[in-house]
Amino acid sequence: MAKTAQISMRVEPGRFALLTRAAAAVKKDRSAFILEAACREAESLLLDRRLFLLDEESFAAFESALNAPVPDDAGLKSLLDVPLLWED
Repeated sequence: MAKTAQISMRVEPGRFALLTRAAAAVKKDRSAFILEAACREAESLLLDRRLFLLDEESFAAFESALNAPVPDDAGLKSLLDVPLLWED
């Protein structure tokens, strides 16, 4: 089993009770419930990032990749030619 790290926090009694009730509602212990909810929120936040800060070298590489010609890919072309269900 991989080594684990400990997370410790203080919480107001009302929030503690809320977390306890919610965990019980889904039949999980409080720690598992909190960890799952926190990880879900962290993943959502990271996947929804719209602003990326790059140094000059990284930006130049990024810009170069954007400006590079798109390789001819028959599979991608056929996928993009499929009519969308929500369009007439």
